[in-house]
Amino acid sequence: MPGPAVVALDIAGPSEPWVALGLTVADGIAQVGATTLRFGAEGDGIVGWSLSGVGEEALDGVPTQWLPQPVLPSHPVDHPATAVAVDHVVVATPDPARTFAAFEAVGMVLRREATGGSPEHPLRQGFFRHGEAVVEVVGPPEADGDGPARLWGLTLVVADFDAARRASGDHLAPAKDAVQPGRRIATLRRSAGLPVPVALMSAAPVN
Repeated sequence: MPGPAVVALDIAGPSEPWVALGLTVADGIAQVGATTLRFGAEGDGIVGWSLSGVGEEALDGVPTQWLPQPVLPSHPVDHPATAVAVDHVVVATPDPARTFAAFEAVGMVLRREATGGSPEHPLRQGFFRHGEAVVEVVGPPEADGDGPARLWGLTLVVADFDAARRASGDHLAPAKDAVQPGRRIATLRRSAGLPVPVALMSAAPVN
């Protein structure tokens, strides 16, 4: 689909916790489907991303590297956890309407909106997709401050949930039904030592 697509994520901290959970990492990089995970960045959590296309260095506050030429992923890598793709990247914002507008200004298309969270903490959600990974923007129903948007977490698709559980051990919470029909999802506990929230999701069923 035309429009900026997620090419890479820059993640703070060492790669060792990710290796322990079943990702194959070489020279600080893990290739998961079409998305490159680059470890060892300074800061906290996911500190920036690379998108295809041309734009500003900060997209509603998110540090962004733009890659105007087509980028092909490196040679497919087998991961013990059987990770095959980044399903979606979560962007947290205090002002969803502002962030939606900023993303649309660089050519991203808001394909769907939804509500989530709980009655005590409702969320407004927006979904953008132009490549393999969905970009999910989440925030309060109404603007709550003027702080920047930030990259918050990600979900990886795994081909074999049993293999993923063997690789991650007790760090993986019990799986439950995902929003997408026929798919299962499980979150990695804090004991995994990852700097960002991560979930594992089964692949879409083959019709």
